[in-house]
Amino acid sequence: MNSKYKQLLQPFQFENGVQLKNRIVMAPMTNFSSNEDGTVTKAETDYYSRRSGGPGMVITACAYVTPSGKGFPGEFGSDIDDMIPSLKQLAESIKEKGAKAIMQIFHGGRMVPAELVPGGNVVSASDVPAEQGHPSGEAPVPRALTIDEIHSIIDDFGESTRRAIQAGFDGVEIHGANGYLIQQFVSPHSNRREDEFGGSLEKRLAFPLAVVDSVKKAAAEFGDKNFLVGYRFSPEEPETPGITMEDTLALVDALKEKNLDYLHISLMEYWSAPRRGIDDTRSRLEIIQERIGDSVPLIGVGSIYTPEDAVKAMNTGVPLIALGRELIIDPDWVQKIEEGREDKIETRLDKQAQDRLVVPDPLWQAIINTPGWFPVKE
Repeated sequence: MNSKYKQLLQPFQFENGVQLKNRIVMAPMTNFSSNEDGTVTKAETDYYSRRSGGPGMVITACAYVTPSGKGFPGEFGSDIDDMIPSLKQLAESIKEKGAKAIMQIFHGGRMVPAELVPGGNVVSASDVPAEQGHPSGEAPVPRALTIDEIHSIIDDFGESTRRAIQAGFDGVEIHGANGYLIQQFVSPHSNRREDEFGGSLEKRLAFPLAVVDSVKKAAAEFGDKNFLVGYRFSPEEPETPGITMEDTLALVDALKEKNLDYLHISLMEYWSAPRRGIDDTRSRLEIIQERIGDSVPLIGVGSIYTPEDAVKAMNTGVPLIALGRELIIDPDWVQKIEEGREDKIETRLDKQAQDRLVVPDPLWQAIINTPGWFPVKE
């Protein structure tokens, strides 16, 4: 192994004693490949197994915690106990290769396609449609959740955590990023409520913090001290009014007090700079890492393809680096570094290599038919 990459392969220990074999994490990525009933397919377990021999930790695609939160065709579910055997197969496919298995849990809120949820009933913090990025093209106007429904969804996150524990996962990641329901409560664009869950920034943070409490309570009740709980967030959003860096730093300050095992930022570009809300020219990730300090580990992510990219990213002080697209392009990324074969790492997708890369057909078709999403070998 080349000594300049040594820091990427150092073991990492969480505060609760759980150890990862290295600093590389597989980022959560939707793969559109589950059965219609929300159970996991063999194509998915094969896909995860193929990528779980290198990273220290693998975070799965998101699992909906209740049917009203299903955000993608071919998304797997964690909403009922009948899903536990299916989830167990997924956890085992990751763990048997030596990685820790983390299940991401999620509710899509106003970003779900109406045809995927019962009765076409799209819900959110308020009845404000998404401005951009809705998978249906024209965004539906969501129905504002009632207080009772909000509390029910908070409980659903806890129940999904219990199922993850019973399925043998090593942890869960709360999906509070990418414009989905938890972020919708934080955002002044999607949350226009005037009750305990909206209005001031403090009240807009009430829902995500209650979800964290629900998940932590389930982890304590049904798991052991080794069960990991992480939280993923997006630092900003483009809408006006929308989440600013100032809002995100307040969220981070609140999450620091929750005794989480890690925080995970969601970025397409590691070095992207703030849009608004703060007078600082550094990257968002560096600003957030400084704010967090040593209080909780931060996972950095965003267009990291080469070992040099990863080392440069780690030099910002972030202890863990997540790879998403790159582990689809080259599932043996970590092993090639370990073996001193980093010159053999592929950083552009070979469009003829679906079978070799073990990528399920729905995900492969999405990649091939979305120009610009992946760097492609011409």
